[in-house]
Amino acid sequence: MAFDHIVKSYDEDLKFLNDKIKDMGKMAVNQLKRAIEAIVERNATLALQIIETDPLIDKIEHEIDTFAIRMIALRQPVAKDLRHVVSALKVSSHLERLADYATNIARRAITLSGMPHNLSMHVISRMADLVQGMIKDVLQAYATGDDKKAHQVWNGDKEVDEMYLSYLRELLTYMMEDPRNIGPCTELLFVAKNLERMGDHATNIAELVHYFNYGEPFKDPRPKGRSITHTTIEKLPSEMMKKKTSKKAPEKRKPQ
Repeated sequence: MAFDHIVKSYDEDLKFLNDKIKDMGKMAVNQLKRAIEAIVERNATLALQIIETDPLIDKIEHEIDTFAIRMIALRQPVAKDLRHVVSALKVSSHLERLADYATNIARRAITLSGMPHNLSMHVISRMADLVQGMIKDVLQAYATGDDKKAHQVWNGDKEVDEMYLSYLRELLTYMMEDPRNIGPCTELLFVAKNLERMGDHATNIAELVHYFNYGEPFKDPRPKGRSITHTTIEKLPSEMMKKKTSKKAPEKRKPQ
């Protein structure tokens, strides 16, 4: 985002906001990366470090909030300048939530580290890579005002939703096959849900990039995967049982 104001300190204030958002974004991405590492490697020590780091991100969000409110009061920005400050406020809130979800994943890593299981982490790793890519791309779009890249992130959320629902079905299958899988599968289900929500927040930031550029939301409805609701989750086990019981053995013919 380029600045060109007569008052140099005005440009410096806007740059300060951008730099803080950049720092906060890097920390959130790193928290997610390390949280997934803790899950895959069953590293409870690393998970604790992630949890201890979370207050630092909260502190940066508070700094951005305080600075932005002060800037609105003193500078009284209008038009695109006002959208810039408002967007920074909202983006920092989404980044804070991203970091919170990474912390939640770290907590699940601690629980999983004490559970005996041989479940594959391949889907979780793939899903995390996809979400990390979305966050990095949308932060770059925010920093440069790249509406095209923001729109790509916005469209990419559907893939995360579909991956989550597919993994949900997979985990439920494991739980139905062996009750010993219920504990670890439940934890992984929460991890996957946190990743799905992180994708939503990346999409929200993409919408803010468009708002900053044009002062309005995207015209098209947000692309989503199949609806994931409590009703959907409740229906899945019964659907699977129907499929399981539908494969009945052929009836024996009566002797002539």
